[in-house]
Amino acid sequence: MSSPFVLVLGTQNQKKARELISLLEPHGFQLLTLADFPDAVDVEETGETFLENAQLKATQQAGHLEHWVLGEDSGLVVDALDGRPGVYSARYSGPDATEASNNQLLLKELDGTPNEKREAHYVCHVSLADPSGDVRVDCEEYCRGRIGSSEAGANGFGYDPLFEIVEYHRTFGELSEGVKSVLSHRARALRRIVPKLLAIASAGEWVKKMTASKKKQVRAK
Repeated sequence: MSSPFVLVLGTQNQKKARELISLLEPHGFQLLTLADFPDAVDVEETGETFLENAQLKATQQAGHLEHWVLGEDSGLVVDALDGRPGVYSARYSGPDATEASNNQLLLKELDGTPNEKREAHYVCHVSLADPSGDVRVDCEEYCRGRIGSSEAGANGFGYDPLFEIVEYHRTFGELSEGVKSVLSHRARALRRIVPKLLAIASAGEWVKKMTASKKKQVRAK
C-alpha cells in the first residue's frame, strides 16, 4: 500500500486491543486505539447479537472520530447453558463483574455437568466502518472447545483458563500466544477481514473517504 491505512481499533478493553494489534500489525496498517482519542464516545452495547454490538462500536466511533474503525464483539457460548453467557460474557456475573467472578459463576452453573456435555464455542464478530459511519465489511468466526472443571493456565484473558481446546488437551490459558494466534476465534475472524482491508487500502479508498469526511466537516461549519 502506498501509505499506511490508518485504522482505529474500537475497543476499550486493553487486553483485547493488544491481541488485535499483534494480529494486524504485520500487515502494515497504522493502528490506533481509543486511548489515542480522549473524545471517543462511550458506546452502549445494547445489541442482542455479536453482529449488532460490533456494528454499534464501529459505526458510532467512526462517525464521531471521522476515521476508519474496526469494531469487535466476542464472547462465549455454552451449549448446556442454552447459549449463555453469549453477548453478556463480559458482564455475566453482574454489573460489577470481573474475570474471576465470571469464571466462578460459569463453574458453578456447570457443576455436575459431565465432560461430554460441556461443549462450548467462542464467537468473534468484526465490523469495519468508514469515516461516514457506514458499515463496509462484516466477518464472524468461531473456535470450538469445551469448559474444563477448573481453571488452568495464566495466559490469555476472560474465560481462557476454562476454555479447553480438546485436540490439544490444554486450555487457552495454558497454550502460548503463538498457538492462540492461529486457533482463536479472533484470529480466524481477522484472517478473513484482512484481505478486504488490504483491498480498500490498495485502492486508496480509505484516503478518499477520509478526505470526503473532512470536506463534509468543513461544509458543516
